[in-house]
Amino acid sequence: MPKLKLAELQDDTPVKLTIEVPGAVHRDLVAYGEALGAESGRAIEPTKLIVPMLARFMNTDRAFTRVKRAPAEPRR
Repeated sequence: MPKLKLAELQDDTPVKLTIEVPGAVHRDLVAYGEALGAESGRAIEPTKLIVPMLARFMNTDRAFTRVKRAPAEPRR
């Protein structure tokens, strides 16, 4: 089986958000959870994948990393 980009899911203090995703995205989350569950031996709910996927996306976006590191410009 190919190595998935997500590894073990970390626990953290949650902030509740309510979102809507297209059906195709939900189906892909379910399939990803099943694939990850097959590797780890435990079922993964699709909703538990959203945060680590977003975090990984933002952490690997080089332009976003540069923006985060740059000092804030003063407001006029």
